[in-house]
Amino acid sequence: MAIRTNIKRTLGATYPVGASQVVLFIPDHSRDRDSIDQQHWVDEALNVMGRLFRGATAFPPGRGVWRDDEVGGRLLKEQTVMVVSYVAPELLTPTTLKSLREFLHRFGRETRQGEVGIVINSKYYGISRYDVPKT
Repeated sequence: MAIRTNIKRTLGATYPVGASQVVLFIPDHSRDRDSIDQQHWVDEALNVMGRLFRGATAFPPGRGVWRDDEVGGRLLKEQTVMVVSYVAPELLTPTTLKSLREFLHRFGRETRQGEVGIVINSKYYGISRYDVPKT
């Protein structure tokens, strides 16, 4: 039989429990295989997620592959940094998601990504059409 414990109280935690996981993938090059300034974009992602969600952690690059269906299914191998945040569900508001969208679309446009991938609450969202910047 499982023991029911208030983990937050038992640990002496003072901040909200972050039950929603947000994971963003930052590759090291563009869809055309041109190098991008990955560290700059990791820092930008950390700043955005820290501001919106109180914090985030970037994990060292891992090896990945992405299939680009728009060019015949070519496989694009890359080194990808994962930026992860555990978010109190009440922080996933239309306002914070709008700010997150602005960052994701800017990242996709400026680094010429075929797709920007983000996972929220175990669901993957691939963004491949980017908003036109407002002038």
